[in-house]
Amino acid sequence: MVRLFKHYVAFPVLVLCIVDFAVLLLVAEAGWVLRLRQIGIDPGSVWDRVPQLLTFALAIQAGMIGVGVYRPEAMQSFRFGAARLLVAISLGVILISLLYFIAPGMTLWRSNSVYSMVLAVVLLLAVRVLLGGFVSGDIFKRRILLLGAGRRAKRVVDIERRVGTGFLIVGCVDMKDAPPQVETAICRTDVESLADLVAKSEANEVVLALDERRNTVPVDALLRLKTTGVHVTDISDFLERETGRIDLDTVRPSWLIFSDGFSSGRHLSTIVKRGFDLLVSGLLLTISAPIILITAILVKIDSPGPAFYRQTRVGRYGTTFEILKLRSMREDAEAGGAAIWAQKGDPRVTRVGRIIRLIRVDELPQMWTVLKGDMSFVGPRPERPEFVAELERQLPYYAERHMVKPGITGWAQINYPYGASLEDARNKLEYDLYYTKNYSPFLDLLIILQTLRVLLWAEGAR
Repeated sequence: MVRLFKHYVAFPVLVLCIVDFAVLLLVAEAGWVLRLRQIGIDPGSVWDRVPQLLTFALAIQAGMIGVGVYRPEAMQSFRFGAARLLVAISLGVILISLLYFIAPGMTLWRSNSVYSMVLAVVLLLAVRVLLGGFVSGDIFKRRILLLGAGRRAKRVVDIERRVGTGFLIVGCVDMKDAPPQVETAICRTDVESLADLVAKSEANEVVLALDERRNTVPVDALLRLKTTGVHVTDISDFLERETGRIDLDTVRPSWLIFSDGFSSGRHLSTIVKRGFDLLVSGLLLTISAPIILITAILVKIDSPGPAFYRQTRVGRYGTTFEILKLRSMREDAEAGGAAIWAQKGDPRVTRVGRIIRLIRVDELPQMWTVLKGDMSFVGPRPERPEFVAELERQLPYYAERHMVKPGITGWAQINYPYGASLEDARNKLEYDLYYTKNYSPFLDLLIILQTLRVLLWAEGAR
């Protein structure tokens, strides 16, 4: 894993992104040269069209990130990855076409773009054929030696078995800190030298996965390993890096206090985030106003009651505000007065409501909430006060998710399907804590781009 702007990116993904970007610049230039030579015009120096080449490459790669071309399942399966790649290039060309009308001088000509698009399809697929086994193989994976064989170590073993993991477990030592759950673990008394075991297994990282640390941490051996260049990682840091979430089963208050992060309240980042929210919410409200109006009429025709509904939610620092959405449920959805979790196939959802939830049109009026400043585009989803009170009693650190503004989309929304239970809330909280801890404009950009994947394939809609 490589840490970029406080966010962890898998090294194979970073390598593939760089190669793809270079290919996109190459095909943009090739498309320009081919078309101009075809009509008898001297293409000139490449330095005269750097902005146009960058616009093409950035637009296509933004589409690739957005639709999930770099996700594990797309990198493991050529067919799946190729399908996503074709969608990404199509979306990128649509974006370039829009930019052509807004700022013609910043993009390739439309005829150039067609040539470049065809070349991009061919060469990007070729890259995946040539590098597919290389980037998805074991060469980039970290070789892990686990210290511990209990519940926490078993958790690491289970993660290793998932598709697209970035590490290999080359050994496991039972430190007698808990009943062993890893069958292949060797007893600590059989290890004469931890340094020799690391060298023999060619491990480049030791992960401390102990259930009980008292009298079980080999401090001197770990210090010697650390000073000789072997990475020594605590289980909480390891799980944060490999899963993109803060693991509630292993995290300690001291780790949260002394680890880096939690900088979302810094003045500059707050100004940047608010400026982006104002600009984009105003623009999207203007563009989507006809869609909201038509949908509101359909909602009124489909079922009795108002087209819009307001609901109290909990925002930053625990303050409450009203959220505005298009109504997707019957007016008597909570006739008893008690807050009820939305469920899969919820019978309270109307016919029109089911459609607008699927394509997320019901969320569009929230742009007004963003414009007012109660919400941001990116952040933890705001919950109702009734649910928050219960979740704060049952889940540790739940209140910490309220240290940032809630958002329309978020790290939990693009990584975890829609949830309506205590266990779902716990899993989403782990992603929300990761976002709160590692916030940066870069992470916001990634979330906004990847929200496209959720919208296109209706992931998590209920």
